Formats: sequence, structure tokens, C-alpha cells
Amino acid sequence: MNILEVILFIGAVVGVIAIGIWKSRDEDTSGEQGASDYFLAGRGLTWWLVGFSLIAANISTEQFVGMSGSSANWLGMAIASYEWMAAVTLVFVAFWFLPKFLKAGLYTIPEFLQYRFDGVARLSMAIPAIVTLVFVTTSSVIFSGAKFVSEYYNTVPVLNSLTAMCWLIAIFAAVYVFVGGLKACAWTDLVWGSALIVGGAIVMYMAFSVLSEKPAEELILTKVANSTATVADLETASAWERFMLLNDGVEGEAVALEGPNGTGGKVHMVRPKTDSDIPWTALLIGLWIPNFFYWGLNQYIVQRTLGSKSLAEGQKGIVFAAALKLLIPFLVVIPGILAYNLFSGDLLNAATGEYDYDRAFPVLVRNLIKPYPMISWFVLAALCGAVISSLASMLNSASTIATMDLYAKFSGEKNPAKLVKIGRGFVVIFVLLAALVAPALDNFTSIFAYIQEFQGFISPGILAVFIFGFFSPRTPRYFGAVGIGLNVISYGAFKWLIGPWIVTNGWWYAEQIAFLDRMAICFFIVLLAGVILTLVKPMEKPVEMPVNDVIVLESSKGAQICGALVVVATIALYAIFW
Repeated sequence: MNILEVILFIGAVVGVIAIGIWKSRDEDTSGEQGASDYFLAGRGLTWWLVGFSLIAANISTEQFVGMSGSSANWLGMAIASYEWMAAVTLVFVAFWFLPKFLKAGLYTIPEFLQYRFDGVARLSMAIPAIVTLVFVTTSSVIFSGAKFVSEYYNTVPVLNSLTAMCWLIAIFAAVYVFVGGLKACAWTDLVWGSALIVGGAIVMYMAFSVLSEKPAEELILTKVANSTATVADLETASAWERFMLLNDGVEGEAVALEGPNGTGGKVHMVRPKTDSDIPWTALLIGLWIPNFFYWGLNQYIVQRTLGSKSLAEGQKGIVFAAALKLLIPFLVVIPGILAYNLFSGDLLNAATGEYDYDRAFPVLVRNLIKPYPMISWFVLAALCGAVISSLASMLNSASTIATMDLYAKFSGEKNPAKLVKIGRGFVVIFVLLAALVAPALDNFTSIFAYIQEFQGFISPGILAVFIFGFFSPRTPRYFGAVGIGLNVISYGAFKWLIGPWIVTNGWWYAEQIAFLDRMAICFFIVLLAGVILTLVKPMEKPVEMPVNDVIVLESSKGAQICGALVVVATIALYAIFW
């Protein structure tokens, strides 16, 4: 281990965290605005802080490990739909969701359900949200961060221990969010978001450089089964042409079904309807559900937009983040595919003899970056910072929900200083629970699939309820809790009972119902229930939502133009990689 690399790495991480805490020094967490200052950064975030914070909170080793692993496996570019469709989703969130949330002056997303529906609906969202944040997203980020570090330093005692690294990362992140609050998160996110993009670009550039120089005889062994590439083709091709030749299947066979050497190509977005992960049918409806839920209703993402200085600043920040999302597949997904093309042998698990695809990005970094300490410290610091910032954001949001939606609601506590102390207490509790769960995630084949499957029980019902909350003022109040509960039951039924029965009887076009298709089915079930309840017994008077007259609610015309350009660019990317 190079001592210079270690010194620069530690200095960068500690220095950025110090900047975040220093920038939050003027926040008065003990005064009348203490809760607002700690949980929402005093509602003073500018567009560039919002934009980079959204990206840094979202992109972590969860993507660099999980998403790269999925792309190294048979999914390839198809997994990029989570990023490119998110860009379009963010544009809608900026002009559809955010105005309603800022107008109501919300601290948390479940708080909206209290005003529009009732307290039961609020709890029906708040409790699963805490469970998801702590046991799914926070624990998975701790795990994927520890997985990356332990794989990179696979010969260094302690650092090569997955369990030890889970605890070290968890404790470090907890101390950071405990002190700084959301404003510290936002300022460190500004640095880490920029560093992530630059660091990812460095890894991708070096991977393509090695690809261009590697002997064609070695590369040909990693091509997909239906690729027509020959050694002669590869010898005369550029790096990008080599990438396409190795991973592009025969025309009409742009799919891969049985692992890295499956029946088609990895550089196509569209996969067959029989695919178990991302069938093309999911692009129509199913994939939009987790996207809208994650970017529009997920507390740890939306919380930084709730802290915007104005509606216009929030919209500009969200659209800026949408533009950055278009870059992410080039920094995460394509390097994952390259990891298999270049270092497939390193992905084999010696103990089991099977591929461990979650090793893809760590293996790429270890082989390409580790020999260059003047570069490696920066890439490592960016990735470590991404873990810390994501964890800080998740812990801050989980504690916000627990404090405002549970503790304050049931205790009636309104003292801001007391609420901040309670929030910090929840941070400690939640990080301990997440750190206990994190090492166990090593038993899952794909950490990314684990996260998405769990969301199926939550996101379709909540999204459907919010749609009625936004656009149907006479839908009965009890529909909030009914809709969320109905989705949990429906998703479980289609996963374990009804779904297998339909498949067994030959009434489905695949061997199983993909989880994204299950999401779509449950989403429409809840929507249908809402329509029926509204028609049968509508409310006599429409619900009146609270109005926050402190925040300027004028929309941004510049953001509208840029948002339209983002949508056009997304369509163009799909056309290129179709």
C-alpha cells in the first residue's frame, strides 16, 4: 500500500467533511428555527447545491458496485434505463411534484398525506419509509462501500474484511451527519458530486485505453455469443469499435439471457418481454413507477429540494441534476461491461467457481488505478466521499421522518431544540441497525436487484395514492391508508401466490412475472380502487391544503427550456443504443 496514496486519500476525505461542517457553522440548531436549520438547511439551498446534492446523494458505491455488476453480467446497457429514464422523471418532478410540496411547506413527504388524507396514511408511509431507509438503502450503501474497499485492499488486514469495513464506514458517516445536518451534507455533496463525475471519467478513459492495447486474441474470448467479431476485426478497430464488436449481438438478437456469454448483445437498451429483470414491457410502465417514487416521493432525495431557497431555485437544481444523470451510464454502466471484457478472470470467486459480478468496478479500479497513486487517491476519495454523503443523507432523512412524523406527532413536542436532539438520537440508533444488517447482504446475488425488489412492496401504492392526492380533491381520506395497504397485499400475492399460479397455467408469456411488471399490475390495482371509491362515495367538499407564504413560488422559464432539452437528449440516447 503506497503511503502517499493513503495520506492524500485521508486528507481529502477529512478536508471535505471539515468544509461541510464549517459551512454549517451558522446554523442555529438550538433556536426557534433549529429544526428547519438542521433538517432543511434553513430552506436556503441554491440551485447548484440542490443539483450536485441530488447526484451525490443518489450516486454511490450502490451504483458503482451494484449497477456496474449488473452491466458486467447479462443486463449490459439495459440497466442504464434506471439513469436515463430518471432524467425525464426529474423534469416532471421539478414542475409537477415540487410546486405542491413547497406550497404546503413540508418537512417530510409523509406529512403531505396527513394534510390530504389522514394520520393513518401518514404513518402507513412513514414507517415503511424508515424501514426502507435503514434496512434497505442505508445498509446496502454501507455494504457496497465496504465491498469496494475490501476488494480494493484485498491484501491489507482489517481493510480486506467486509464486516470490519461495514462498521467503520457506518460509524464515520454517523459522526458526520450527527454534527452537520442537511447543510453540511449539501456542501460536501457539491465536492463529492463533482469528484464522482471526474473520477468516473478517469476510470472510463483508462479502461478504454487498456481495451485499445489488449491483444485481440485475449479479447475475443469475452465477446457475447452472437457477436460476429473476429480477431482480424478487433486488430484494426478503435477502442470504441472494439467495445461495440465484443458486446453487440447479431441484428435482431440484441438480448442476453444466460449470463455474460448469452445469446445477444450488452450494448442495447431493449430486452425481450420474457426477460426476468428489465423486459421491454417494463419500459412502458413498470420502470416509471420506481423512478417517480424514488425521485419524487423518496424523503432522502426530495429533502434537499424541500430545502430550496425558492421554487425557481429548486427547479433549476433538479433540471441540472437531470442533465448530469445522462452522463452516469458512461461512468458506471459502460465501465462495468469493460470490466468483464478486460478482467473476466478476476471476477471469478475462487471459493465457489462462479462469477461475482459485484466485483466488477472494484476490480477495474484495482487493476487500472492502483498502480498510479497520484490518481488513485482522488478516485478512492471520490468513491469514499460518495458513500459518506449518501449515508449522511439517508440517516438525516430517516431521522427527520422519525422525529417529525412519529415523535413530534405522538408526543406533541414543538420545541425545535428538543426535536434536533431527538433527531440526532435517531441517527445513532439507525446507523447501528443498518451496520448490523449490512454484512448479511453479501448473500444476495445482486445488491441492486435486492433494493429494487424490496421497493415493489412500497412504491406502486404510494405513487398511486399521491396521484389521487394531487389531482382528485374529492377522493375519500381513508383511501390513503387503503391504497398503500392494498399494494403490499397485491405485490406479495403476485410474487408468491397469484403470479406463480398464472405462470404455471401458461397464462403468462415468461417463466416468471418480472418484478417491474408486478409493480405495474399493482399500481393499476390501486388506481382502480381509488377510482371506484371516489365514484361510490366522493367527499362533499374538496380538501384544502395548507399554504406556505414564505417561499417564492414563481416557476423558472429557463428550467423549463433546459428540461425540454434533457427530454430530447434522452430520446436521442435511446435511439443510439436501442
